[in-house]
Amino acid sequence: MTPQDSPTMCELFCLSSCLPTRATFSLKAFAAHGAPGGRNVDGWGLAFHDGRDVRLYKEPEPATDSSWLGFIQGRHLPTRILISHIRHALGGGVTLANTQPFVRELGGRAHAFAHNGFLNGIQGEVGRSSARFRPVGETDSEMAFCLLLERFSRLWENGSTPALPLRLAVLAKFAEDMRALGPANFLYSDGDFIFGHGHRRTQANGTIEPPGLWCLQRECAVDPGAMASAGVNVEPGGETQRIALLASVPLSSERWCPLGEGEIVVLADGRVISSGLPSSRSQTHMAGITSTMSAVDDPMLTPPA
Repeated sequence: MTPQDSPTMCELFCLSSCLPTRATFSLKAFAAHGAPGGRNVDGWGLAFHDGRDVRLYKEPEPATDSSWLGFIQGRHLPTRILISHIRHALGGGVTLANTQPFVRELGGRAHAFAHNGFLNGIQGEVGRSSARFRPVGETDSEMAFCLLLERFSRLWENGSTPALPLRLAVLAKFAEDMRALGPANFLYSDGDFIFGHGHRRTQANGTIEPPGLWCLQRECAVDPGAMASAGVNVEPGGETQRIALLASVPLSSERWCPLGEGEIVVLADGRVISSGLPSSRSQTHMAGITSTMSAVDDPMLTPPA
């Protein structure tokens, strides 16, 4: 594939915070930051976790900012977990059903998923493996989400909340299978954690290569306008606030750290609590990212050995 033929991929963004915070968006600036001079926006979506449920706002809109964003900003929706997606359609029509993030119920709570890339041949996997979860739209991204939830269903079906090591094991195998099909950057949240998987994406020179995601951790009060030029504003919070962010490309001049190819990071309470590359299922820390494992004695948070 030549640089001229390389597809413009979608833009991913997520936020995990210690205290509830608010984020506002300019879709046009956000999309242009990740694909300068590229195609129009074919859809956008925001998923705000609120307890066991999700406030989901999405539209199959072009690059001009939707009037819905003004409504959302006026609602002052604080959250500790947020996932956002800007769509540049690679497959499937420009419809609401094909607009991310996708949300489904499993285990009595809402799960959210957003994907960047293209997964060749995933239709056959859905036909063979997915029984309970079926796509509403036509995208490979939604098919991938259905497969992921199908694999998770046994962990959640008895009504108990599975420990993090069990969730990570399922997610790691799923990520490995998706990488075999194509670029598989994704964000997934079950209301407790955000799981980010970095793979490959279309870079500024047109090549498809790592990194597929970047990570930033913030401590205490910061400049709320640090990412304004990229179309994102995050409320700074007080001195006790912590915020962890994942994005397709760095959104500010701060010290963003690239995820390795196939790396999975887990965010909770505004920090990276676990990260690991596929070469070793033991969890390692990304270079440049401070990961305080103060919850290591909690069986829900202990990373797998």
